[in-house]
Amino acid sequence: MRVFVAVAEEEGFAPAARRLAMSPPAVTRAVSALEERIGTRLLHRTTRIVRLTEAGARFLADCKRILGEIEEAEVSAAGSHADLRGQLAVTAPVMFGRMFVAPVLFDFLSRHPRVSARTLLVDRVVDLLDEGLDVAVRIAHLPDSSLSAVRVGAVRRVVCASPGYLAARGAPRTPADLARFDTIAFSLAGSPVEWSFGSGTTVERVDPPWQLVVNTVDVGIAAALAGRGLVRVLSYQIGAELREGQLEIVLSDVEPPPVPIHVVYPEGRRAAARVRAFVDFLVERLRSEPWLG
Repeated sequence: MRVFVAVAEEEGFAPAARRLAMSPPAVTRAVSALEERIGTRLLHRTTRIVRLTEAGARFLADCKRILGEIEEAEVSAAGSHADLRGQLAVTAPVMFGRMFVAPVLFDFLSRHPRVSARTLLVDRVVDLLDEGLDVAVRIAHLPDSSLSAVRVGAVRRVVCASPGYLAARGAPRTPADLARFDTIAFSLAGSPVEWSFGSGTTVERVDPPWQLVVNTVDVGIAAALAGRGLVRVLSYQIGAELREGQLEIVLSDVEPPPVPIHVVYPEGRRAAARVRAFVDFLVERLRSEPWLG
């Protein structure tokens, strides 16, 4: 089962062999023997990549649960949860992961040297099962799912600019005023999204005349710091700049409702001991961050 999980997560026999310190033929034989024992194909094999079959995807979830229970039993028998081991896979938005998740992960690994970890920092929602991930941080209103979610805070969607820009051009008093200002838009692909303000029946949507469109938040913030105009970001992304007086928030009285932050993981209390320990560690640290309140 451990070999099969490694192959599924690494999407290949050779990388799984390196991860497990086994030979590729031994990994191939182990998976073939597992498929023969079960009586169904678990993996689609091509010359370039390995993918799960439908049966394989279901079996992968069961394998992870069973292996987690075995690990939990071993740790419990040893009499201590301090001796955690195994691999931990964590995903988060790029900037949030760099600012908040990575430092927590570094501290966790220092405390548990037998745990290894990999990160996937991307500005998109990823499927934990498909990507072979254990824990995710999501900044969004979550749909109903089988995943366990722990709320750790919330962030505001704010419009800001440099004091110099506001001194020269003034500050917008209503969303409609944005038509008279330089604005910096964020877009991963296609046209920039419109900005919305207010909530409920009083939502106002505006489509300012964008002077600059960027595909990374840090470039948008840099443009605002350089006096290029107004930018919309999540409040945690400019905490340091606000504290140092480099940026100022405008239109705060018409901001949309805060966006919740959740730590998400599969399987609830049946997750592996290292996953539950990291979730507890991460939740405690994130709840103590002043910019995530």
